[in-house]
Amino acid sequence: MLRFVNYDIVFQEVPGEVTLAINLSNCPFRCKGCHSPYLRENTGNELDEETLSGLLERYGKAITCVCFMGGDATPESVEHLSSFLKNKTDGRIKTGWYSGREALPPQCSARNFDYIKLGAYDERLGGLDSRTTNQRFYRIEDGRMIDATASFLQK
Repeated sequence: MLRFVNYDIVFQEVPGEVTLAINLSNCPFRCKGCHSPYLRENTGNELDEETLSGLLERYGKAITCVCFMGGDATPESVEHLSSFLKNKTDGRIKTGWYSGREALPPQCSARNFDYIKLGAYDERLGGLDSRTTNQRFYRIEDGRMIDATASFLQK
């Protein structure tokens, strides 16, 4: 079961999108320097189709994307909710997933997302806005993962 601790409308996590970022708890990773260590515990409210529909009713006109921040303990649940959201909005609302995994889990399909960030945070290498980051941000086109990490770098 997915649980969320909080959410916010953000502008940096998915370039070019007004994103409702939903912070999911029960993170199995223990990244040194993590900016959200409170997400390690399995706390918060259940995130299911009904809850997601309620958030969409409340914020749907103000956002262009929903991004699941975490959820690595149950990736199939993240994928299910992303697929549900894409179907419910006929693709009008894009979906993203910020995962700490090094690769997309074999049971998950990139086709169910518009954006995916992969890679655990390594404070020595920095986040997506660092030229030395180990993390990768992908735009999904026809099920293919196109590396768009450079969109985070200051020009």
